[in-house]
Amino acid sequence: MGKPFRGLSAASAPPALRVEILQKRQDFVATARARRCGAANMLVQGRMRPPQAPLPAAVMRVGFTCSRKVGNAVMRNRAKRRLRDAARQVLPLHGRAGWDYVLVGRAALTASCPFGALAGDLVQALQQLHRKPPVRGTRPAKSPTHIAQP
Repeated sequence: MGKPFRGLSAASAPPALRVEILQKRQDFVATARARRCGAANMLVQGRMRPPQAPLPAAVMRVGFTCSRKVGNAVMRNRAKRRLRDAARQVLPLHGRAGWDYVLVGRAALTASCPFGALAGDLVQALQQLHRKPPVRGTRPAKSPTHIAQP
């Protein structure tokens, strides 16, 4: 099992919901292959875990990542801290049990935007992710556009 997500108050989360941190690369990759929703200050990737997953259905998992495009180590760590704080506030209310989420920081935006805008973007992105029917497994192959017409 993953590490529990610290900072969640019992009043903010539903009683049976548990939030954990994604730790394995394969979980990040599987989430990246599922669906994504871009917001002004972040990118949110999400997937519903398959029913045969070893975790109980009442567990929601979240991961955080920032590439070097965000900036140096100080800027990346600041962006991830802000993403973690936004997730602590928003996920217990708007996330769904049985889902994995990855929050990806954007260059020069995640670390410097107002926190209210960051949390609002996360709410909006989660609502868009959950509007569509859930995708199980990998994303379908793209249609070949590079084939020459005869």
